[in-house]
Amino acid sequence: MASILLEATQQMPGCLSYVIAVDPGDGDALWITEVWDSAESHKASLSLPEVKAALMAGRPLISGFGERFETHPVGGFGTRLTQAR
Repeated sequence: MASILLEATQQMPGCLSYVIAVDPGDGDALWITEVWDSAESHKASLSLPEVKAALMAGRPLISGFGERFETHPVGGFGTRLTQAR
């Protein structure tokens, strides 16, 4: 699943950061952390052909989703955010 996501998420307009991480305590779990310039950009990314293909290819590999958290980053290293919003 990580390979599928890594390949499909290289060019997503509005995506400031997209990190896929393995869970050291659960070999079947992935953590995905995304930073977007807007909710609209994130929503639009779901229509990209590469993202749609990745979702279809990965669907059989997904047994479920854990918790989901939404935050509003104000800056930090790796986000390309230059000022607090």
